[in-house]
Amino acid sequence: MSNIYLRQATPDDLPRIIDIIDGAKKTLRDRGVEQWQQGYPNEEILKQDIQEDISYVLVLNGTVVGTAALQQGYDKNYQEMNSGSWDSDSDVTYSIIHRIAIEADHQGEHLSSALIQQLFTMSNYLGYRDVRIDTHPDNLVMQHIIISNGFEEKGTITMDEDDGVRLAYQILLK
Repeated sequence: MSNIYLRQATPDDLPRIIDIIDGAKKTLRDRGVEQWQQGYPNEEILKQDIQEDISYVLVLNGTVVGTAALQQGYDKNYQEMNSGSWDSDSDVTYSIIHRIAIEADHQGEHLSSALIQQLFTMSNYLGYRDVRIDTHPDNLVMQHIIISNGFEEKGTITMDEDDGVRLAYQILLK
């Protein structure tokens, strides 16, 4: 049986996180998805995530195989939707899963779902029952992962970093 768990990232994890993100950028490019093809997320953002204690890594049998940021409170990109609306039962504050990626050699092993489920646990632990995530309209694989983990599509938002429209999703933990 595999040993898998989530932990906060440390500065020593930064090179591994960069490798995983770079692999995800290549996978997206190979699939014809424009997401993450303009430099974002870069080393500075990933380092800032670690410094702000919002960077997490998924460890499988002692090796870091996944990464994500779990922003807490709110995100200005999520305040106004282009279309749709957040659930009427939404909280004022929420957690947001950003910059999620699994090492290319481990894609197809359902580790994205494991990472999301672990982030649900962390969100709940931190006091957030409203969890949000977004992805590029062309990122069909991520859309499938998001929906299969219980999120509901709520509409579209625009991201400041690239003025890109993203599909926005939400789940309310019970």
